[in-house]
Amino acid sequence: MSLDRPIAPDPYDLLPTVPSFTLTSDDIQDGKPLDATFAHDSVGGQNLSPHLAWSGFPAETRGFVVTCYDPDAPTGSGFWHWVLVNLPASVTELERGAGASDVHGGFHVRNDYGTRAYGGSAPPGGDRPHRYVFAVHAIDVDRLDVNPDVAPAVVGFNLAFHTLARATLRGTYQT
Repeated sequence: MSLDRPIAPDPYDLLPTVPSFTLTSDDIQDGKPLDATFAHDSVGGQNLSPHLAWSGFPAETRGFVVTCYDPDAPTGSGFWHWVLVNLPASVTELERGAGASDVHGGFHVRNDYGTRAYGGSAPPGGDRPHRYVFAVHAIDVDRLDVNPDVAPAVVGFNLAFHTLARATLRGTYQT
């Protein structure tokens, strides 16, 4: 049974335009379905974050924030699956499964599952394919002035003022 609702806009189409850089993955192909490895264990997945690597970001980059967001969740506010904050500028790759704990000096804020880690895709059964927007944000400060107790929206608000450039990959998933 598909939920009857319009398709949500891409979240980054609603924000001020910033330059982009290159984001690649051994695990995700842009616009293609995600493997169940990256789905939440509640839908039979392994709940592992995918491998991500990035390059070509601005020379003045001082840090990174990694996010994964589902704009198609039937919530009115989408669903944050991953928010990894304050990675040093020297980090340009995350191995598969890196979202299980804080890594490389960065930390997680709670995703919409309520955990401080990556939370895999788990759209409602029978719903249309959901989009999962993986983004790496190059920031102009060493660290955003946030702590692990803030909501993803607070991180997003801070990113609005500190993002130099952004790279994205969009996978889909359907149960």
